[in-house]
Amino acid sequence: MKELNFTVNGSLHSVSCHPAKTLLDVLREDLDMTASKECCGKGECGSCSVLLNGEVVCSCLVLVGQLENEEITTCEGIGLTANMDVIQESFVEEGATQCGYCTPGIIVASKAFLKNIDQVPTIDEIKTALGGNLCRCTGYTKIINAIQMAAKKELQEKGAMPAV
Repeated sequence: MKELNFTVNGSLHSVSCHPAKTLLDVLREDLDMTASKECCGKGECGSCSVLLNGEVVCSCLVLVGQLENEEITTCEGIGLTANMDVIQESFVEEGATQCGYCTPGIIVASKAFLKNIDQVPTIDEIKTALGGNLCRCTGYTKIINAIQMAAKKELQEKGAMPAV
């Protein structure tokens, strides 16, 4: 057991656990943050995606012993029901979820993708950005539409695109 300190969703956390425990397990079991899901446990599906220092990672592959003083953002840190982020609102408006199992990971990847956009992304750009996230239910059309909708809203908010 080792005492580890890192920031999750803007709050400093101190966790006593084995350093070889995965970040996903620490988030779900120790910190009660259950948005990130384990599906494959091999980093192939993206259901467990979180931001580590602003970069998308599969939390099932990250050992918590590597995280001393690092910053993690989960889907809960992007927004909650009472205070949703524009990407989450767009997913709801577009009906971009079905079973919802992959949704938190896709939200995280989408948020990272949209942070530096200067125009509405193309379908191919979105597909590339979501290359590490698998959805077995939706066929992606509504997910892509939701990401484009969120991009438009963010660009309008920045004044980089006229309101429609």
